[in-house]
Amino acid sequence: MKTNFYNTLFILLLLPVIAFAQKKKEIAPPPPPEIYFPTAQNWEHRSPESMGLNAAKIKEAIQYAIEQESGNPRSMEQSHYQSFGKEPFGEAIGPFKDRGAPTGLIIYKGYIVAEWGEPARVDMTHSVTKSMLSSTAGLAFDRGMIKSVFDTVYPYMAPIWVLEAGKRFDQAESFGQPKLLDLFNTPHNRKITWDNLLRQTSAWQGTLWGKPDWADRPTPDPKEWLNPARPAPGTAYEYNDTRVNVLSLAMLNIWRRPLPQVLKEYILDPIGASNSWRWFGYENSWVLMDGQMVQSVSGGGHWGGGLFINTYDMGRFGYLSLRKGKWKNQQLLSEEWFKMATTPTSVQPGYGFMNYFLNTDQKTLPSAPANVFWHLGNGNNVIFVLPDQDFVVVARWIKSEGMDGLVKKVMEARN
Repeated sequence: MKTNFYNTLFILLLLPVIAFAQKKKEIAPPPPPEIYFPTAQNWEHRSPESMGLNAAKIKEAIQYAIEQESGNPRSMEQSHYQSFGKEPFGEAIGPFKDRGAPTGLIIYKGYIVAEWGEPARVDMTHSVTKSMLSSTAGLAFDRGMIKSVFDTVYPYMAPIWVLEAGKRFDQAESFGQPKLLDLFNTPHNRKITWDNLLRQTSAWQGTLWGKPDWADRPTPDPKEWLNPARPAPGTAYEYNDTRVNVLSLAMLNIWRRPLPQVLKEYILDPIGASNSWRWFGYENSWVLMDGQMVQSVSGGGHWGGGLFINTYDMGRFGYLSLRKGKWKNQQLLSEEWFKMATTPTSVQPGYGFMNYFLNTDQKTLPSAPANVFWHLGNGNNVIFVLPDQDFVVVARWIKSEGMDGLVKKVMEARN
């Protein structure tokens, strides 16, 4: 009898404990929803309403983007000669492709909730190419091929043999002249770090592919062209495509293989990009690399060339940026790299690594939070990344003055 009494008492005392445990289990927070990533063959579209967005506001944003079409010619060659082509040595040395109509995507939580124009059309993306270029540097950094971004570049470099049609080494006129290209072998250029190149603060001095550094966006006074002021590396920001192309050639030296192959294998294929994109250099940017002719690609379309890509693929790269380099279960670019890429330089608070434009001071996008960033190319080609709102917006051929309005309207659709 005593045994039954104590067993009953034990069960009665245990019941409240079991009830409390069950209650605690019932009120435990649910696991976070799985983040959606599109496959290579399919990118799911969802209506704005199904995602809790205001459909009327999304429609308004699309109409606004179309109305804000860039006033530049749709002929990219004509557009070049009306702008950069007027610079000293501004002649085209790479291919151009006529562009299409205003085009874009609105991506929310990974799903396409709106699109306009011709998203499958391959167009020049101009300086969004720089974000692809800096990504190849990030891949090298993550693999230890670049030990620190604060290392000087010079010790990493090997001699470069530029292939020039008809050039001979047995002519008396070339006796005693350098036969190989040494990008950083001057007192000034030896001080340049990878960080300086990535942030466009290198002040690299020289000529590459027939384009002197001073001829890119030269000062208004021609008297200063041949003897410009030379700030120390890291002390002044200057957007300069000759120096961007220096980084591209330096990265080719690091990888010892064409950079489009690197980008394809480690970034664009894993995120499911199409096979229609191409990354071009210049007619004269060929070098001999390990017994093979290799083209050093350009960081944009300043003199032609650069990345030619469709809007869907741009959106995928933007979504990779939103997820800080992670795609499904793969960390394609380290979070450490993304943190550096989105950290401003002290001399330019609106710029991180090329071509991450930052909203630190909220001057360009006053309607958006300070942590918004965007990949920007001439035209304008823009990939906006809004981390807090889980949006990626791609807008092609939009006026600069229309950028803030578009972002504002997209954000309003979530309120």
